[in-house]
Amino acid sequence: MADTYTPPVTGTGAKATIQRIGGHLAGMIMPNIGAFIAWGLITALFIPTGWLPNETLAKMVGPIISTLLPVLIAYTGGRMVHGQRGAVVGAVAVMGVVVGTDSPMFLGAMIIGPLTALILKYVDKFTEARTKAGFEMLVDNFSAGIVGGAMAVAGFLGIGPIVQAITTAAGNAVEWLITNNLLPVASVLIEPAKVLFLNNAINHGVLSPLGVAQAAEQGKSILFMLESNPGPGLGLLLAYLLFGPRQLRPSTPAAMIIHFFGGIHEIYFPYVLMKPRLIVAVIAGGAAGVFTFIATGAGLVATPSPGSIFAYLAVTPKGGWLGSSLGILVATGVSFAVAALLLGFGRSEKAAEEQESVSSTEPATKEA
Repeated sequence: MADTYTPPVTGTGAKATIQRIGGHLAGMIMPNIGAFIAWGLITALFIPTGWLPNETLAKMVGPIISTLLPVLIAYTGGRMVHGQRGAVVGAVAVMGVVVGTDSPMFLGAMIIGPLTALILKYVDKFTEARTKAGFEMLVDNFSAGIVGGAMAVAGFLGIGPIVQAITTAAGNAVEWLITNNLLPVASVLIEPAKVLFLNNAINHGVLSPLGVAQAAEQGKSILFMLESNPGPGLGLLLAYLLFGPRQLRPSTPAAMIIHFFGGIHEIYFPYVLMKPRLIVAVIAGGAAGVFTFIATGAGLVATPSPGSIFAYLAVTPKGGWLGSSLGILVATGVSFAVAALLLGFGRSEKAAEEQESVSSTEPATKEA
């Protein structure tokens, strides 16, 4: 399934291994991108700071991101490894991770879904040759139930806390960089953490509390701008639109709207997971944006939530719109330039099309 979104990876080196892992991660998320867009629309419209605030309809936001999306990711990951049986046990197992932690467990879902399916795959190989005729359905159902239930317990007790510890460690590292006046370097941690869906933990768990304290003293804080800048993601999506895989280009305009105007940054994370080297582009864009914010003395009075351009400008203090806008623009430009370079300005796509064209004409030539 991952090959639907990324070209086949050959070789056994470190680069090939990273590309293969990124392809599998993207393969778990891209089939569910419609669910992400649906959640993004509901969030952008109905939360208190949305376009059409509605307290009743906003109740859907939490359950979708904390339960539905992780279950879909684990289900898809399990299906990639062991078909429908793997999908079912992956969905069961991820509930232990979901219930065991408070933050959205996208990373946990990417781990436990395929892992549970892989375990069931080996169990099926073991029982297949040892099951007597007529007992296949009984053995299959009980083996899936036992594996799924056991992994749900393991996820609750083990994987969930481990991912939570990773989130806490990332937050502590970002806080250390901030307290040591290394703001631009913070992008090296913030952007990869965002792509692993730890953005809310970093922003609301670390940056926002520190920013509130700073804003109380100075009237504004640059810390509100470190994670929420929509520029890096917009630049990446623009590069995908112009130079990315052709089968993905039609999905990028909707993702750009959801990301930039709706403020739902999660929409671009799968595009980075698909080609892990593009993390360099968003890091460069984020750091360039922070440099610009520092140079212009920019700051916000509160956390822009969601991180859309409208929310950004709404919490910009009077007279600070130039610095805020310039930081977003610079981040977009740098991220786009680096991503376009890493994508080879579409040359690999053109080469693939030419190869397909040649291969499609070869049979006709031989027949003639």
